[in-house]
Amino acid sequence: MDGNSKVPDYGILPTFVALKMYPMGEAAESLNFIEHIVEEDLKNGYSNADLRFRFPPEPNGYLHIGHASSICLNFGLGERYRAPVNLRFDDTNPAKEEQEYVDAIKRDVEWLGFKWNTERYASDYFQQLYDWAVLLIKEGKAYVDSQSSEEMAVQKGTPTEPGIDSPYRNRSIAENLEMFQGMKEGKYEEGTHVLRAKIDMASSNMLMRDPIMYRVLHKEHHRTNTDWCIYPMYDWTHGESDYIEQVSHSLCTLEFLPHRELYDWFLDQVVNADKLRPKQREFARRNLSHTVVSKRKLLQLVEQGVVKGWDDPRMPTISGMRRRGYTPESIRNFADTIGIAKRENLIDVSLLEFHVREHLNKIARRVMGVLNPVKVVITNYPEGDEEWLESENNPEDETAGTRKIPFSREIYIERQDFREEANRKFFRLKLGGEVRLKSAYIIKAESCTKDTDGNIIEIQCTYDPKSKSGSGTEESLRKVKGTLHWVSIKDAIAAEVRLYDRLFTDESPDTHKDKDFVDFVNPDSLQVITGYLEPSVKDAQIGDRVQFQRLGYFCVDSDSNNEKLVFNRTVGLRDTWAKLQNK
Repeated sequence: MDGNSKVPDYGILPTFVALKMYPMGEAAESLNFIEHIVEEDLKNGYSNADLRFRFPPEPNGYLHIGHASSICLNFGLGERYRAPVNLRFDDTNPAKEEQEYVDAIKRDVEWLGFKWNTERYASDYFQQLYDWAVLLIKEGKAYVDSQSSEEMAVQKGTPTEPGIDSPYRNRSIAENLEMFQGMKEGKYEEGTHVLRAKIDMASSNMLMRDPIMYRVLHKEHHRTNTDWCIYPMYDWTHGESDYIEQVSHSLCTLEFLPHRELYDWFLDQVVNADKLRPKQREFARRNLSHTVVSKRKLLQLVEQGVVKGWDDPRMPTISGMRRRGYTPESIRNFADTIGIAKRENLIDVSLLEFHVREHLNKIARRVMGVLNPVKVVITNYPEGDEEWLESENNPEDETAGTRKIPFSREIYIERQDFREEANRKFFRLKLGGEVRLKSAYIIKAESCTKDTDGNIIEIQCTYDPKSKSGSGTEESLRKVKGTLHWVSIKDAIAAEVRLYDRLFTDESPDTHKDKDFVDFVNPDSLQVITGYLEPSVKDAQIGDRVQFQRLGYFCVDSDSNNEKLVFNRTVGLRDTWAKLQNK
């Protein structure tokens, strides 16, 4: 399988997934390559007390499914080795960072089931980073550059041609110290000066060609307010923060591999022999089909009104998936299944949906709801009568108990569950044919009524009063090929049902050179309808997850209130997308 290959669609063959990914239950014992690195370090002098990990998000947006893999990796290592894991916010760009994002990130990590040892911020270290930068200036290893960004880009050279020294590279130490102090005190406008490390303008690694360490920004910071007028760059902050916190293994995605040389160079300038030196190691991103996970692009979707916020259930954000009804267990199981690798792959989103479906099947209460109703009148059922039938809450869970469902003369069934005429392969209701109503009786379609446009508005049926499910009579054991869900019209609760589908029609919407990713937005990603549900849902709370039998898994949305229930479709009972795409 090459680096851009696509993982097969396990959503179509769910029982195959666990066996293929983890044969003979070996998953718990196998190690990924990051764990092998840790094990080697433990053999070569590290102790368990030396181990410390961190998850370092930038608070410039909400966490998404890509971050979930990193969260599971770092906190999973912490659990495996009983080592502390820090949550460190890389808050060095006040122009894009907000407290809202900090709060959302903490909420998402906790919801996934992880607890951090210490909450840290890069801004905690602004003074120490500044002091170290002054030290580099004094040692002749950093200088203030007054070129424009365009001039610096030109003089930096190309991957095949060496760069040219800045005309300010050999400023005196005294002048550099004075100007850097002036930058800190806000004496200069944005863009006029930067502090650069003095490394090697001929290095084959472009990142080593005198990288920027500080820039002037007159922006209010969400924690330090206006205390600082200069802010450190990521490469300067990253390794030094790891060193301050004594992080043993700094795990990054593969695009940071070229940064490792710079990470180590910066550490060389500050490390003491008696303290642990962090090491950066990289793993590959796992890209998800029919999704974008760039925060910049997700923000664009929010700002352009393509979605209704970061927590829109169509978004690949953790908050969006939570609102849609995904469980933290299913996301962690998905992360465990795709694992950690050294090469990038495109993972089919149906594998994520499989894990969601698998977990919800175990925990979700069953209810009946009709989303595209047609009226059925059971003509031989006594008018005005009503009975309450018993039905299992979850056949996968023996402790889930049962509930009572009202049954009466007039019910709703799904419109697509009836045809006047149908071939032998149609096992739902047709004229002259019989079906069983779930947990109720066998009915037979006798006739139907249409409106002036020829649309069926009512089906007249008869029922077999001796065929009641669970009654133990011979008639109740009679087999018919079709079983339908239904609701009693008199007792049905009307609810708003939001039918969510994939946000993009293309599996890789942000990889096309000739089109923008928004060109692939699925116009049918949301359909809002009125559904009719059994009365047991009337007390459902926000976040409750249920299975609408024969239809899919649904979750009570945060827009619900005492006057109106709102349900989001989380995922269907089976993967229908692949079938639609292959037509």
